[in-house]
Amino acid sequence: MKKTYEFLKEKNLYYIIGNNVKYYRKLYSLNEKELTQECLAELANISTSLIGNLESKKIFQGISVYNLYKISLILNVPIDNFFINR
Repeated sequence: MKKTYEFLKEKNLYYIIGNNVKYYRKLYSLNEKELTQECLAELANISTSLIGNLESKKIFQGISVYNLYKISLILNVPIDNFFINR
């Protein structure tokens, strides 16, 4: 018997990832030190506009696995947490 899978639409996945980037960045700011979009972008060696677009609810911004990996290391969050729909 062939198994079927239900996939999220691409837009919805980007929305979930972006919400989680914002959530964990703000959580990091509360627990460690303030981490602005600019600081996160600089630490990850990516553009500030990428972080801003990810966190925006109006723009659906994709992200490479490598860049998400770097963000997860900086924020000290397992990468799979960015795929949880909150």
